[in-house]
Amino acid sequence: MPNWYKRGFAAMLAMGDGEQHALYGKRKQALFADLQGTVVEIGPGTGLNLLYLPTDIHWIGVEPNAHLHKYIRAKASGKKRSIEIHAATLEALALADASVDAVISTLVLCSVADPAATLGEIRRVLKPGGRFFFIEHVIAPEGSFLRGLQRLVRPAWRLVADGCRPDRDTAKALREAGFSDVQMESFNLPIPNIVRPHIAGVAVV
Repeated sequence: MPNWYKRGFAAMLAMGDGEQHALYGKRKQALFADLQGTVVEIGPGTGLNLLYLPTDIHWIGVEPNAHLHKYIRAKASGKKRSIEIHAATLEALALADASVDAVISTLVLCSVADPAATLGEIRRVLKPGGRFFFIEHVIAPEGSFLRGLQRLVRPAWRLVADGCRPDRDTAKALREAGFSDVQMESFNLPIPNIVRPHIAGVAVV
């Protein structure tokens, strides 16, 4: 995407922080409560998940859009946090093998160019027994009107939503990614939305 688009998308994400907290805040608070050690967040956007993370972790944010880095720094400013921000692509994390305790992702896997490669990188950087925590929107049930609508609007949606594919079957990708265990639950947003169906859970290396 051109630089002007990345800058505009960063500003748009920042404007939506309040809605994100309202829709996902309680679920994130429960999911991320016991994180420890070194935690990598892929695609942290504006850094809004920092609110839900323990303050004693070492947080590494891998955010390819450099225009979002200032928002992350602003959220971390003045707080006793150990953070790093990397601009690497999510399909090629600039981190050593088996070097982190956990990886988190919220509403990111819909947009990556290669989900299998991204999940492979997550497995690579996690220590044995390390955990991948996720909240992602997913394709609607087969045969549903919403599934057809997701397919119909996909080209336009990708253009305005930074490559997001509303009909991506992320649950299937997670089950096929080679984790030793994947626990996930399905839920729907409480508002009508093209990306209403979601999953949340934990995958273990």
